Amino acid sequence: MPTSLRHRARIVALQTLYELEFAANSERSILARNLKEKELPEQVADFAGTLVSGVVAHKQSLDDTIGRFATAFPVEQLAAMDRNILRLALFEITISMEVPPKVAVNEAVELAKEFGADTAPKFINGVLGSVITEMKKQAQ
Repeated sequence: MPTSLRHRARIVALQTLYELEFAANSERSILARNLKEKELPEQVADFAGTLVSGVVAHKQSLDDTIGRFATAFPVEQLAAMDRNILRLALFEITISMEVPPKVAVNEAVELAKEFGADTAPKFINGVLGSVITEMKKQAQ
């Protein structure tokens, strides 16, 4: 799947996860509506769905990881968009491992530039960089 399509899938996944924090609707209904609005190919929709369901299923462990590496900011006090960008990237880096960590970090930084505050890209890059450094140490 071309990178631009994967990026669009990540945008849909991010928007779905963000909305899920504030809405009473189910992840499936929010995702279905977002996918319909974007008119993405089935393969892209499947990837977005995998990302959303993976983040939802592993939310606690992802938040625990964020808490360990972003110690200055309690997870619940992070901006909702930043928190969900981190969850999405950490799911890709630590659980699904379908893309190289560097790709997941670059995508997260791009999402932060598009949807986060001015300081979000640097913050997200720093947190994810620390996670990857720790993973490399543990792998040795």
